[in-house]
This record gives sequence, C-alpha cells and structure tokens, in this order.
Amino acid sequence: MKTRIFRLTAVAAAAFVLAGCASLNIEQAVQETNQAVPTFTQGKLELSRTDEQRQSRQRLSEQLLATPLGVDEAVQLALANSPAMQALIAQSWADLAAANQFGRIANPVFTFERVRLGSELEIGRLLSFGLLDLITLPQRQVISRSQTAQAKTQLSAAVVDQVSQVRQGWVRAVAAQQQLTYAQQVNKSAEAGAELARRLQQVGNFTRLQRARQQAFYADAVAQLAAANHAATAAREELVRLLGLDAGQAAQLKLPERLPDLPKQARATVDVTAAATQQRLDVQLARQQLEVAGRAQGLNLVNSLFDTEAGVRRDTVFDGDERANASGFELAIRLPLFDWGGAQRAAMNAQSLAAANRYEAVARSASSQLRESYSAYRTAYDVARHYRDEIVPLRKTISDENVLRYNGMFIGVFELLADTREQVTSVMQAINAQQQFWLADAGLASSLIGKPLAVGATAVSAGAPAGGAEAGH
Repeated sequence: MKTRIFRLTAVAAAAFVLAGCASLNIEQAVQETNQAVPTFTQGKLELSRTDEQRQSRQRLSEQLLATPLGVDEAVQLALANSPAMQALIAQSWADLAAANQFGRIANPVFTFERVRLGSELEIGRLLSFGLLDLITLPQRQVISRSQTAQAKTQLSAAVVDQVSQVRQGWVRAVAAQQQLTYAQQVNKSAEAGAELARRLQQVGNFTRLQRARQQAFYADAVAQLAAANHAATAAREELVRLLGLDAGQAAQLKLPERLPDLPKQARATVDVTAAATQQRLDVQLARQQLEVAGRAQGLNLVNSLFDTEAGVRRDTVFDGDERANASGFELAIRLPLFDWGGAQRAAMNAQSLAAANRYEAVARSASSQLRESYSAYRTAYDVARHYRDEIVPLRKTISDENVLRYNGMFIGVFELLADTREQVTSVMQAINAQQQFWLADAGLASSLIGKPLAVGATAVSAGAPAGGAEAGH
C-alpha cells in the first residue's frame, strides 16, 4: 500500500513540474512578429516595461518629430510612441499567458480535519488533485501550444492592421494639406476676379450679370476653402491619434509638402498572384482556430462524461496516551446522474463545425480579396499616371498658350483667371488621384500578408469650375 501511495505521489509531483516548465516570453513573441512582418514593423516593435525603455522611446519620438515626417518615419513613431500599440502588445501578452495557463493543471488541495469525540481526538490530512487533469495533461499542453501560436498570429495581424492604418492616415493628412494649398490659390484667384468685376461695374464696363458670375464663383471658392481647411485639420488629427501624440507632440508634428512621386512601374500581376494565400495571417489564424477546436473537442468530450479526483490520506487518532495512525488514498468520481453532458457535447460539435466552415470561408475569399485589392491598386495607379502624364501637362500647355494670347490682347483678364482656376483644379484632381494610389498601395500590402483593408478607387471628377466672363482686356 505504501509503495502504491508513493508511486501515485511521485507521478503527481512529476506532472506538476512538467506543467510548470512551460515558460512565457513576450519578448520572444514580439521578436517573432518582427521577423514575420518585417516590412511593417521594420524590426522595431517592442513592449516597454522599464523606465529605461520608455525614455528610449521618448528620445526616438523627439528625434522623429524634429523633421518632416515621412511615411516610414510615421510608422516608427507609431511603434515607439503610440499607447494603443503598447496596449495591443500587452493584450497579446495576456492572451499568451492565458494560453500558457491552459497547459497547466490545477494546484493540489490540502485538507486538514480535527475531530474530537469525548477523550478521543482524530486528526485527518488529505492531499488531493484532479486525476483527470493529470491524465489529459499531454493533450492540454498540445492545445496550449496551438493557442500560443494563435495568439502570436493575432499579434502579427493586429500590428499589420495598425501599421496599415498609420500609412493610410499619413497619406490622407499629406494629401489634405497639399489640396488646402491649392484651394487657397483658387480662392485668391476668385477673390481677385470678384474685386476686378466690382470695379469694372462701377465704371460701367461690366454688367450686373457679369459681376454676379464672378461673385458667385468667389463665394463657391470660399466655401470650398473652408471645407478643405477642415479636411486638412481632420486628416491631421486622425494621424495624431494613430501616432498616439499628446498635445505638445501634435504641435511639433511637421509633414512633407507633397505626396511621394508615383513609382516608375506598378506591381506586376504575377508578383501579386504568386503570393500564397495560405501564408496570409487571416488564413493562418482560421486554420489555427480549427486545430484548437478539433483538439479541444476530444478533451472536452472526456470532461463532459465524468470527472475524478485522487488523494493521499493520513489520519492520526489520539485516545489518552494511545496513538494510532492510518494511511491510504481516496478516489472521488463525479457520477453523471443528472447531466450526461449532451448539451456540452452539442456545443463542442457546433464550435468545431463553425471553425471548419470559417476556415473554408476565409481560405476561399482570400484570393478574391487579393484580386480586388490589386484591381483597386492598378486602377488607382493608371488613373494617377494618366493625370500626371496627360491631363496636367495638357492643362499646363493650355495655360501657357492663354498667357501668350493675353499678352497679345486676344483674350481678357477674366478668361486668363478662369483658365488659371481650371489648371489649379486639375492639379487638385491629380493630387486626389495620387492619394488614392498610395491608399490602395497600403491596402494591397496589407492584403498580401494580413487581413485586407477596405480601399476602393474613388472616382475623380473630370469637370472643373469655370468662371469665364465676357470682358475685354
């Protein structure tokens, strides 16, 4: 009997040691994320837990804010400065800890009893643990490792999503700032035309209708300038939130004057279609969820049928000067009399079926989403290049010719102002097309590796407000 008790205790002790050997290293998980998505994190994702790390992040943020912030620098600033990014990593740490905890068994329970009956005193001691937990420990550790891999994939996917939002926020902020500059030029031109029309009407060289046309265009330009001013402020504040800047840092934020030039060549279709959809993070995550659901179903099937506890017991009885010891073991089994676990098994089957269909749905939609993202990217590139190579140069040629005609007194000042406004409007449309391309580029990069972003090609209006007038030179 004593030998059997010793063996049972030794097995339980070994199980406790084995369950406690699995360690959790968030730094390793972060490093794996840096290696998995290097184009997004630039190898600089980290969780700051010490004052030294926080001070280092603060110094890096100050250095980045000292100069105009490019898109790559904006990503670095978000990684170093954003509390939301740090919260994301910390939450991943909690998910990893929960996955690690699932691979451990519950602590043993020590029960102490003291019973007196007359002159007899009985002291009982019981050390018990879940026998079913011990038996299913290897399977629980396999599930724990699968959940850990799932948590790491979720971290990578969340980082990709956050970085993609930063890139798109930077594009919107720079484009809105650039469009505001041209809206100010349109407003100045319209203001000059309205003032000249007012003076010409005063001296009798302009009709009331002609002046009203110029004044209406100026009023419209004022409204457009106000809208552009708010759009620039809203886009800038969106970027401030994505970067996690405080009020002082937001005041220091400087952006480039214009968006980057278009690349010489767009990404080839073959390069995009060659990307294996099985390597996408959303597909990996769905597959890991399916694996966890399948393994957990077998484990929970046993738990739904019965549960048992084993314990080592030692009792001591004192009766006067006499003392007697008794030792043995206990086995407690939960009898399935009222609940046979049918509902629990039905829920497990439903969860497994849902995970299998979810994985199939994600895998099927991955290639379709990739084709859609590439279509948006390629369309935006072609439209932006068309504006750059065709429309803007043509407007420039027309403007140059109208200047020559104005110098030769073939057209009046109002025709010249109207042409200038049309040229500026075409440039603003070209900026919008360029913005759509860089938004689509960030969306395609996200679709290639992580969950796709909703980026559609925004149509660019071909018309331009014209404020022509029938006035002579």
